[in-house]
Amino acid sequence: MNTSHRKPLPGTALDYYDAPAAVDAIHPGSWAGLPYVSRVLAEQLVRRCAPDHLNDALRQLVERRRDLDFPWYPARVVCHDILGQTALVDLAGLRDAIAGQGGDPSRINPVVPTQLIVDHSLAVEVSGSDPDAFTKNRTIEDRRNEDRFHFIDWTRRAFENVDVIPAGNGIMHQINLEKMSPVIQVRDGVAFPDTCVGTDSHTPHVDALGVIAIGVGGLEAETVMLGRASMMRLPDSVGVRLTGTRNPGISATDIVLALTGFLRTERVVGSWLEFFGDGAASLSIGDRATISNMCPEYGATAALFYIDDQTIEYLTLTGREPDQVALVETYAKTLGLWADALETAEYERVLDFDLGSVVRTMAGPSNPHRRLPTSALAERGIAVNLAQAQAEERNGLLPDGAVIIAAITSCTNTSNPRNVVAAGLLAKKANALGLVRKPWVKTSFAPGSRVARLYLEAAGLLTELETLGFGIVAYACTTCNGMSGALDPAIQQEIIDRDLYTTAVLSGNRNFDGRIHPYARQAFLASPPLVVAYAIAGTIRFDIENDRLGTDAAGNPVTLKDLWPSDEEIDAIVARCVHPEQFHAVYDPMFAPRKEQRETVSPLYDWRPRSTYIRRPPYWDTQGIGALAATPRSLRGMRPLAILPDNITTDHLSPSNAILATSAAGEYLTRMGVPEEDFNSYATHRGDHLTAMRATFANPQLVNEMAVVEGRIQKGSLTRLEPDGTVVRMWEAIETYLERKQPLIIIAGADYGQGSSRDWAAKGVRLAGVEAIVAEGFERIHRTNLIGMGVLPLEFRPGTSRQVLGLTGRETYDVVGERTPGAELTLIIHRGMSDSLRVPVICRLDTAEDVSIYEAGGVLQRFAQDFLASNSTVKETA
Repeated sequence: MNTSHRKPLPGTALDYYDAPAAVDAIHPGSWAGLPYVSRVLAEQLVRRCAPDHLNDALRQLVERRRDLDFPWYPARVVCHDILGQTALVDLAGLRDAIAGQGGDPSRINPVVPTQLIVDHSLAVEVSGSDPDAFTKNRTIEDRRNEDRFHFIDWTRRAFENVDVIPAGNGIMHQINLEKMSPVIQVRDGVAFPDTCVGTDSHTPHVDALGVIAIGVGGLEAETVMLGRASMMRLPDSVGVRLTGTRNPGISATDIVLALTGFLRTERVVGSWLEFFGDGAASLSIGDRATISNMCPEYGATAALFYIDDQTIEYLTLTGREPDQVALVETYAKTLGLWADALETAEYERVLDFDLGSVVRTMAGPSNPHRRLPTSALAERGIAVNLAQAQAEERNGLLPDGAVIIAAITSCTNTSNPRNVVAAGLLAKKANALGLVRKPWVKTSFAPGSRVARLYLEAAGLLTELETLGFGIVAYACTTCNGMSGALDPAIQQEIIDRDLYTTAVLSGNRNFDGRIHPYARQAFLASPPLVVAYAIAGTIRFDIENDRLGTDAAGNPVTLKDLWPSDEEIDAIVARCVHPEQFHAVYDPMFAPRKEQRETVSPLYDWRPRSTYIRRPPYWDTQGIGALAATPRSLRGMRPLAILPDNITTDHLSPSNAILATSAAGEYLTRMGVPEEDFNSYATHRGDHLTAMRATFANPQLVNEMAVVEGRIQKGSLTRLEPDGTVVRMWEAIETYLERKQPLIIIAGADYGQGSSRDWAAKGVRLAGVEAIVAEGFERIHRTNLIGMGVLPLEFRPGTSRQVLGLTGRETYDVVGERTPGAELTLIIHRGMSDSLRVPVICRLDTAEDVSIYEAGGVLQRFAQDFLASNSTVKETA
């Protein structure tokens, strides 16, 4: 640590780094105008930066320059088991590669404390209507994932600085919020702000506590784990002033869905948001966490709230130790991170949002930012043809628009006790009036924390939810992640036979087409009480505000307003039934000091040759250029694998949901002897590249403009093989191109790669032979992942697009020019022997570190080359 500017922290036995004094020393009075993010970054620079570079780095912050890089060293890495496991598979493969070059594999360890929470492995095979659903689902999870859990257990013992929270304990974001983040860290007698990166785009959940936490891909997380700085430029800090007071009956879900639509319209993609104002001060941490969690849905990188009295109350409620709570307040007030000290913060842009403008809101039918007021269901063409749906139901058929999945899921909403209690109260009123869920609706309740059970039991509401089929099926990320499990076979067959339009309603954060379940055409996001109401309604054709849900004992119609709990009812139960002892009961055993975990095990993993979950990674080809180089890239003669429209998500690139037997991955698993009932999800197989490669562009809702048959674009996992000119399944084209050693390119529209921080969305296309992607714009995390795999991201200049250029996919492409940050390169488009077009494109290697990683072939190759070069006992091979 840098020792300059180190001072005693008043009222404690600790020291801190006086960032305000350091900043004001070079620019007098400038600290007062810095946004919250810049203050935290300044503290890190003062504490970590070399003295001869410190003043220049601080000037970047104060002068708001974005043309230079500076290093960021997050204090922690948090991982869920899918990307966390794949990151550790990569590190295990890196150990093999280092050992093969004569290095010491045991020296490859995460340098930064890494916490892995097993929360993405469980599918809801048994619905919440079964009283033993939790036990049965956990048994299936353990059986299906034995290979994965064996590997994860080895990592716990073989790697230093890795801590594992096993399956069945909750979702990483909620555990991070309720327990793992101290808000203020203490190491070596020094207090400093907690910061972290996480292998999930919803890592900003804990931004609600004033903690800078951002989502990254597994590849970027590996960079941080291995002690390399995460190079960044000064972020675009946007202030969001929340004003007004929410109306009665409006939930935090309504607010965040309205905000998501608003912020997408305001183009905050890539920005770091800071929420402030009287409206922000009135929100609980649960409400703030609901807003921060959906940060990737409105496209921002971070979504921070200032530290204030609400923060202190929440830390006390969740059982943090009194000394730690006191430290948070003392440190925040001393450094200027307390809300009062930020009244002078200056933003280049301030957006105003009135909480009083929010009405009851859903999102859908296919994007989380597609705001859908419940009062507009009829005019949007959703709540229509109810009479037809009801007639079909009377005839024993599934109705049009049938809700086949209704799930209270995701830490977005289950971190907020008000949302969960509201669902319980609505269920209680429905039960009292004799209402029941429709029999075709698969219901589930998957809280992100075991604490939810305790306060629902204390309130007498868990049994009310169970009566309507919303028993606890897991403490894990389930339906929102596409792990909704199998449908009743008879229901699924009817959907297929009648080609029905069916839907899902969930309290999650993602509803992209094809994500929730292969047979749910579309999905709608809603608050937990609305999810319960739709389970009773049974069809999305229902006008949830006005149509009759049933009748009471006297024959009177029952509508939503008869069931909706008052704010006073909700707040009274939260005040009475949520208390610190519950958090202690859950988290004290979970985080109790463990016995020595690192028994004597081999530093090299014993790979299981028949595993379809864990396989030695293929990223080091000793026959390539350089000892650990990736497949050589030429950027010449590339053929398009796909030409894609706007808003291509990582779900399109590498889906996470259930594997169908008819898919390329399903056919491979069958050949490997895996029974169909144990195919599991695409997500769980990402440690095995042979399965995961076959997920590339496997989404049945993909629209590839090259897949044209008889003049019409065909939806599905399809492309046109060139120069053959035949439309084939995507995997068949990839296999053919790999045999031909044909380099590939992808052409796309705006917002390419939005969605989850999924490194296989980059790994899959690289292993398919894709060398470059040209798009109108990239989502931040995916762009970083592409570079981490050695794929070159290029951006069309404004006004240029695939439509303007008239691209069909029959062309071949070259890229020429020097690859430096932000450089203008030339895309040469060959339409024939003598017809070519030169198009300027922007190189989206944004930093010198990006260039270094790309030129090495990827982040793992960069680390391996640097490691071997620094090992004096090994001949330099880089």
